[in-house]
Amino acid sequence: MGYEVDGQTVEANASGYLVDLNDWNEKVAVAIAAADGIEMTQKHWDLVNYLRDEYVNNASNQPNTRTIVKAMQKAWNDNKLDTKVLFELFPKGPDKQASKVAGLPESKRKGGY
Repeated sequence: MGYEVDGQTVEANASGYLVDLNDWNEKVAVAIAAADGIEMTQKHWDLVNYLRDEYVNNASNQPNTRTIVKAMQKAWNDNKLDTKVLFELFPKGPDKQASKVAGLPESKRKGGY
């Protein structure tokens, strides 16, 4: 499996996750999101950039849904934000689907809490 971006094929595994983290850029993210039926908004980018920062700058950390909710509450200054909002952005799971769009490895973790 792969994604076509600017005439190049970016390699992905059978689940759609990038094989090489270094192949990721914003155009690749848009292609991955489009393949999942997602049109990227600023909130999508905020979440994707948060996940990339956590992975790249925090010892390959892949936060669970609860941690993502807390981070987005702070980022968006919205203490009432809940998982429902994040699932509206990434219906297959804010931790897994957003990580895929972020070009991160597939998490084998179960559940969000």
